[in-house]
Amino acid sequence: MTPSTTRELFGPVLRGVSRSFSLTLRVLPPKVRRPIALAYLLARAADTIADGAVLPREERRPHLLLFRRALAGGQRARAEELCRGLFEKGRRPEPARETDAREWRLLELLPTCFSLLDATSPEDRRLIVEVVLELTRGMELDLGRFGGGEGLRALGAFEDLEEYTWLVAGCVGPFWTRLCARHLKPCRGWDLERMCDLGGRFGKALQWTNVLRDAPRDLRQGRCYFPIADLSPLGLTPDDLRDPAAWARFAPLYGRYLDHALGHYRAAAEYTRAIPRRCPRARLACLWPMWIGLETLALLRRATNPLAPEPRLKIPRSRVRAILARTALTHWSDRLLAAREERLFARAAGSLASTPAPFATSPL
Repeated sequence: MTPSTTRELFGPVLRGVSRSFSLTLRVLPPKVRRPIALAYLLARAADTIADGAVLPREERRPHLLLFRRALAGGQRARAEELCRGLFEKGRRPEPARETDAREWRLLELLPTCFSLLDATSPEDRRLIVEVVLELTRGMELDLGRFGGGEGLRALGAFEDLEEYTWLVAGCVGPFWTRLCARHLKPCRGWDLERMCDLGGRFGKALQWTNVLRDAPRDLRQGRCYFPIADLSPLGLTPDDLRDPAAWARFAPLYGRYLDHALGHYRAAAEYTRAIPRRCPRARLACLWPMWIGLETLALLRRATNPLAPEPRLKIPRSRVRAILARTALTHWSDRLLAAREERLFARAAGSLASTPAPFATSPL
């Protein structure tokens, strides 16, 4: 590990793989930014191993398990063994595939990630290892369910979907909460049990939004996150959902899913307002994904047919900029936040008229 590789890791590599989360990372208070960024990089590397294009399908699970063992043991030697295996079995992406090239560079710097983890304070290291192990457990389950490549597969029950949203996003809430309580003095008086519960639901809200928005793409890739136990009473199978004509029968269930996600966003709003006003950066880091998520639910609520693969719903960049500006003006006032959020919740619930949903064909 050298200063230059560390700068590269937390600079261009992090920006290249963090996508929209880079906004949140930039605004985070410095005391929590580094451990959250390191946890993100480790999780992103694991996701590249589990779900990226750099490894053949049959090599993904063994390498993910090796990653988990290296993480749990905190041993640089195991990380280097993992990297050797990746570079022997993996495929360096074509130069034209910029995103894959950035992910490959992250894998090349994985020993640096583990060295930085070893150099982290014991309590922060424990929190990072716990959350990344939980996230990678979700990846391992996903590989078991969908990684065989033998056609469309679906979750069995609603509880499986709730577990999935916890493992891939909800578990980040308690991690985030404990880091803030540890490093931000105004947050030290939190009721940790309550805040961890709210934070977990915050993460679930964001992942529920991803599931509902990305359903057409997931279905094309052989993944149906809508449980068979929910589809069967409607006379639907997972394969039926690949046909947009199934929307008429699926719409009532989809509406209930939107309502369920909205309930998690209520917890997210409570979580955000519990962040002391003396921590403006921490508030903004939560407000941005929450408000963008609520806007996305409103788009999905108004969409003609969310099962249609094209065009893909997204929040226009102009709207994202407006959200950033509005939160900068309102984050200091609980009263102003509550008033604005009630409008967002009303739109996401479909009880407030708004303009037709804008469409785009590229991701946010």
